[in-house]
Amino acid sequence: MKEFYQIIQKPVVTEKATERSSIGQYVFWVDPKSNKKQIKEAVEEAFSVKVTSVNTNRLFGKIKRMGRHAGRRALRKKAYVTLKEGDSIKIFEGV
Repeated sequence: MKEFYQIIQKPVVTEKATERSSIGQYVFWVDPKSNKKQIKEAVEEAFSVKVTSVNTNRLFGKIKRMGRHAGRRALRKKAYVTLKEGDSIKIFEGV
């Protein structure tokens, strides 16, 4: 199994994502090849919390142009992690 720091890339820090932390749901950018079980184990290991559910969203890269040269942004994956009642992740508080 991959280490938790290989699965969880970074937290998503936006208005919508920080609003979700009040209901016990946190948002992370994760490795696009990881599955829900791996994400759950990685969050539990990294933050010492109990995860109740994981929802994922794959974001396909947009085509970007620079003059006549076209390219595509990379595929990204977002994970919405819901924690057990009473658990919280401290890095999101005070943001």
